[in-house]
Amino acid sequence: MSANHEGLGLRSVPDAGRKPAWLRVQLPTSPNFFRVAETVERGGLHTICQSARCPNRTECWSERTAAFLILGDVCTRHCAFCAVAKGRPLPPSAEEPARVAEAAASFELAYVVVTSVTRDDLPDGGATHFASVIRELRRRLPPVRVEALVPDFGGHEEALAAVLAARPDVLNHNLEVPETIYPRIDRPRENYGRSLGVLERAGRAGFATKSGLMLGLGETEEDILRTLRDLRGASCRSLTLGQYLQPGRDRAPVARYYFPEEFDRWRARSLDMGFLAVEAGPLVRSSYHAQRMHGGLSAAAPVGPCAT
Repeated sequence: MSANHEGLGLRSVPDAGRKPAWLRVQLPTSPNFFRVAETVERGGLHTICQSARCPNRTECWSERTAAFLILGDVCTRHCAFCAVAKGRPLPPSAEEPARVAEAAASFELAYVVVTSVTRDDLPDGGATHFASVIRELRRRLPPVRVEALVPDFGGHEEALAAVLAARPDVLNHNLEVPETIYPRIDRPRENYGRSLGVLERAGRAGFATKSGLMLGLGETEEDILRTLRDLRGASCRSLTLGQYLQPGRDRAPVARYYFPEEFDRWRARSLDMGFLAVEAGPLVRSSYHAQRMHGGLSAAAPVGPCAT
């Protein structure tokens, strides 16, 4: 039994060298899947579903949901866990907000997740463009709910304020991993506090906030608990917990695979700590069941600091 999970009474750790059966994904058969794929390609759009090789793409696209990736598909950072291409991105497309809104309208979406690569090459990190996409979605689809899954904008408060001024329904920003794991994914440890600051400022401004963690990069139980406490201390309302999957041989290796029942236990633990909506499972990613999670937030009272 893994020493760092004795408190949860779990079985022995699966072999990190072999992907367990519960991580197998289904092949697409639904006409909706192919319709979404065609619409994305025809509109010259990107989705994080494709760029990050999300294991839930078949399920989500078959249900006519997709997370739009704006500001191109090339990231200026080099995080060791991520499948998104790295390098020098192209300038933002002035037509992109309209194309995203048109695609969302063609899907007749009631809930849209918009995310982006990190654009440290832009003075505002792409925040103005992000806000333009949100506003165009609302203009084209007045009833739509929008979740903005944002980068940290280099910690610049005015950039975050520009996105918040467009009034997203949910402000999502992922911590990704506990602070102790940041060096393993080629992130400066100080970025951890910066990310908590993004969530705290959005929560202080009255926005529903959300974050996500990947498990399986070598974190301990105490690492996870401390991270959950930090998120609650920043008034984070909702949470996703999923299994890290190595996207390529040049990316950080998996240290362990978590059993599905371990995710169930972490979900229960997170709810006990005061999170209002939690999705936890081996294949869960940031935008998984996002509309359902927002429904849970909308029905609940505002959240205060960490309860435990």
